[in-house]
Amino acid sequence: MFSASDLKKGLKIEIDGAPWVITEFEFCKPGKGTALYRCRMKNMITGIGMEKTYRPTDKIDEPNIEERELDYSYFDGHNYVFSDATTFEEVVVAPDKLGDRAYFLLENSTCNFVIFNGEPIEITLPTFIEKEIVETEPGARGNTATNVMKPAKLDNGFEIQVPLFINQGDIVKIDTRTGAYAERVSKA
Repeated sequence: MFSASDLKKGLKIEIDGAPWVITEFEFCKPGKGTALYRCRMKNMITGIGMEKTYRPTDKIDEPNIEERELDYSYFDGHNYVFSDATTFEEVVVAPDKLGDRAYFLLENSTCNFVIFNGEPIEITLPTFIEKEIVETEPGARGNTATNVMKPAKLDNGFEIQVPLFINQGDIVKIDTRTGAYAERVSKA
């Protein structure tokens, strides 16, 4: 249990059985009466925001949240399987939890999980990954306008926009947060 004096930005609390994170915090001491703790919060599962005011005597529930690093193991045909490198415990994640980010999973890559009551609610992939371009049109000679992009297909079927100088067979670095091209990886 937290008391109202423990509240601060970034603190994770539980309200009505759901985890919330405090995004803004303000301590207010009016001329008369007791102090007030005003918080703006975001639901960690749905992303919905809310404002709530606490008095110094209020008690706030602490959520059952665990942060872990898990390695991506394999796709079993229906779900993605991650495992703990030390305990070898497996965590199964449904495809709808990952969405398009599933295209950026690499075997044995370490992902950060936020787990609430045994269920993963947030999965953070490595920021950048490297993938091969398997299909793209050659850039038109003389088309040198700045930031001209063309479609390219990765080795996993995902399509991204790349600069004109990228060719089939090139290895590119991709930002997993946005799914966008970051840079070409030089061949060693």
